Amino acid sequence: MTELTVTTPTWLDRNQYPFTHHFMEMPEGRIHYVDEGAGLPVVFVHGTPTWSFVYRHLIRDLSRDMRCIAPDHLGFGLSDKPRSGGYHPADHARRLETFLDKLNLDRCILVLHDFGGPIGLDWATRFPQRVKGLVLLNTWMWSQSDDPKTVWTSRLVRSPVGRFLYYWANFSPRVLLKMAFADSSRLTAEIHRHYLAPFDMRKQRRGPWVLGCELDSEWYDAIWERRDAVADLPCRLIWGLKDPIFRPEQLQRLESVFRRAHILRLEGVGHFAQEEAPDRCIETIRGLAAEFADITGDDSSRPW
Repeated sequence: MTELTVTTPTWLDRNQYPFTHHFMEMPEGRIHYVDEGAGLPVVFVHGTPTWSFVYRHLIRDLSRDMRCIAPDHLGFGLSDKPRSGGYHPADHARRLETFLDKLNLDRCILVLHDFGGPIGLDWATRFPQRVKGLVLLNTWMWSQSDDPKTVWTSRLVRSPVGRFLYYWANFSPRVLLKMAFADSSRLTAEIHRHYLAPFDMRKQRRGPWVLGCELDSEWYDAIWERRDAVADLPCRLIWGLKDPIFRPEQLQRLESVFRRAHILRLEGVGHFAQEEAPDRCIETIRGLAAEFADITGDDSSRPW
């Protein structure tokens, strides 16, 4: 693991993203991550086509008295984007497990969004003793192969047309991300640039395309079968109700899993609550952390 402060790309606004760059070597390439603050560890796992930048507001506030860790998946953000890298959800989940093991993270809060949900819940359902609580934002944990709309979408992405749109038009961050905002004014040109720039060249766009192909993967079935392992964990569900991707019935299905779930329904918010309602997300995570222990002062004697 290395810490670098001299590799900031020219397009990255350090006022927006003032965090120290850390990198972890993996067999397939380097993983970039944020590791800010001290105390109760909070691990943020992003989806597509985003990266740790999507959590910047939360990290800036919570790192005052918690340890905030946010990796960029291989193929996303400031991580390497090798052409031969494994970009299926199972590959990201495997690397996340390695990442958490190398940082020796236990008894942490997981904050999971979009594809970060199943990727993070794969680990949580296999090692629930290492998780203190969950915060889930507009995500899922089951196969969607029985949803005709999802199956059709994945088939379209896998088709030559879909491949062209993702590789040649940078369709995921350029169009789909923008469509997922309820309040488009929150996605300014300056902010949008930070989601476009990591995929500036066609050879960098394999990560979003592969995940788009995997919406109906049967890999999620194993996570769903292990759902009882996390059913009693303290859980917060943060849901943008104007999300064009995840519908209220998916929230209800998640709610049915977690016996200690509290739901924050956000009117007028789309898929990215971290961008459109960051203060409400921060308040929710702080409320969950308050259930556990004092998060201020010396943490040398604490189990985390």
